[in-house]
Amino acid sequence: MDLIIKQARIDDDLPLQDIGIQDGKIVAIAKEINEIADEVIDAKGNVVVPGFIESHLHLDKALIADRMPNKSGTLQEAIRVTGQLKPTFTEEDIYNRAKEALEMIITHGTTTVRTQSEFDPSQGFSGLKTILRLKEEYKNVIDMQVVAFPQEGIFKVPGTKEMMYEAMEMGADVVGGIPYNDSPVEDHIDLVFDIAKHYDKDIDFHQDFSDEADHLSIEYICEKTIKEGYQGRVSVGHLTALHALPDHLLTPIIEKMAKAKINVMSLPATDLHLGGRNDSSNVRRAVTPIRKLRDGGVNVCLSTNNIRNAFTPYGTGDIIQTAMLAIPVSHLGGADDLKTVLPMITTNPAKALRLENYGLAVGKQADLVILDTKIVNHAIIDIPERLFVIKKGNIIVKTTKTTILSKPY
Repeated sequence: MDLIIKQARIDDDLPLQDIGIQDGKIVAIAKEINEIADEVIDAKGNVVVPGFIESHLHLDKALIADRMPNKSGTLQEAIRVTGQLKPTFTEEDIYNRAKEALEMIITHGTTTVRTQSEFDPSQGFSGLKTILRLKEEYKNVIDMQVVAFPQEGIFKVPGTKEMMYEAMEMGADVVGGIPYNDSPVEDHIDLVFDIAKHYDKDIDFHQDFSDEADHLSIEYICEKTIKEGYQGRVSVGHLTALHALPDHLLTPIIEKMAKAKINVMSLPATDLHLGGRNDSSNVRRAVTPIRKLRDGGVNVCLSTNNIRNAFTPYGTGDIIQTAMLAIPVSHLGGADDLKTVLPMITTNPAKALRLENYGLAVGKQADLVILDTKIVNHAIIDIPERLFVIKKGNIIVKTTKTTILSKPY
């Protein structure tokens, strides 16, 4: 074999296992593998999980928080500030920042990312061209899905409609949309579906991003998804407005979403920062109702969204930090809830991104992370070091450290 991982904890209810890897695939999982391998890692009882998945990230807008700060902390100023900055972005600038952010997430164990790439007539395709270049350059260490994302809207910015089609011809993998920032909303959604059907691509909306639930379009998306036979192929990010609905209005929407198999990417680091800014007391969390969506049969994922820009002025690219944040924010710390969090950055987004070869099982692509913790159920709350990151059977990250605790006597 090419690589054997010895004594790995893959399930808290099972004995330690060995994992055999050959030609980029997992070829064996057993209590003991005695074959010869080119390389052996002794996991020493540490947890091994499938590679983490960032299902909603803006690489082309990363690391610009200091250029023009969002002083109010509102969504409106974040959009305005970023809109002013985008025409100043050169391809070299975008490349350097996106590359740095990409390497940040890779070293923290992300092996697949879906990244939103913006374009509009004022900045052209500088961002999309650069992200597609990075996708090719980094293909051996991370798989990338690139979303053609019209941040400024489609119909309200003449020329963007034509650019949507051009973006798909250039190689974008997913059709993006932002109904709440365009008009007419239903025409925006219809056009995104038309483009997706034309190119047979999945859809990813920035959806109902608001403190209030007064202009929702998620129900229309559910209806359109079913009508077009796109169940399981539509994802929505943010969806914060649902938090403002009472149960008797929220429950039927969740039922429609489950029927349409809509995937939800919750982005707590951003949504907590921007949400509830107009509340003078009893400030709302403004995060989509993760527990209720999960319990209603909706596929829920957690992702970072932004790293150090006007929308999210912090972050290290560590998706475990994002998952840890979601635990207290969404009351996911109970014994039965905690075990559902790790899948929100592994198997759930794999389902949303329709990754057929993903997982910790024989026959799957060997994208794995060895964590510095002995208990799978503690994989998030320990915020463990990523000891090894393995992509397609190759070790791409190795972390070593020495910590010495001085005796108190």
